[in-house]
Amino acid sequence: MNKKELRKKYKELRVALSEETIEDESLAIANRLLSIDIWDKTYFHLFLTIEEQKEIDTEFILQILAGKDKEIVVSKSDFSTLEMTHYLLTDNTKFKKNNYNIPEPIDGLEVPVSKIDVVFVPLLAFDVKGNRVGYGKGFYDKFLANCKPETIKIGLSLFEAEETIDDVSENDIQLDFCITPNKTYTFS
Repeated sequence: MNKKELRKKYKELRVALSEETIEDESLAIANRLLSIDIWDKTYFHLFLTIEEQKEIDTEFILQILAGKDKEIVVSKSDFSTLEMTHYLLTDNTKFKKNNYNIPEPIDGLEVPVSKIDVVFVPLLAFDVKGNRVGYGKGFYDKFLANCKPETIKIGLSLFEAEETIDDVSENDIQLDFCITPNKTYTFS
């Protein structure tokens, strides 16, 4: 399937999920993350859930990161440049939903991309080679292309892998891992 078909398929699958299912599957994903060898890292970039899109609830991962005293980085999207600005999450961080219902920090201490060690990547679908399909704006491909080569990229998915994505482009950045409620996929 191509990206457009996969976006349609997985948006429809998400719509069918109950809040309880999303919560249970999100907790399973967070627990599965504990077994990946990333916990010696310091700066973790985490996307905040767009509830209206029925995304994985990242609150459980947030709690794990806070419990392990990690530096948590969240972003604000600029839809005119399709780039993100990254901020350190602190007790004082205030959030506001943008026009796409993405919770974003209003301001804060900016974190350079070069500091980020691990990125949790949102997605609609992914394949067994580590390619992903997002919402199609390219924010994460741009962001990940600017990360240092050793930055660990971890997709989070409520669904299992597709065999292949037909229209992968050279600008698409592959994942290192993808975590689902039932499986940890490792790509290299």
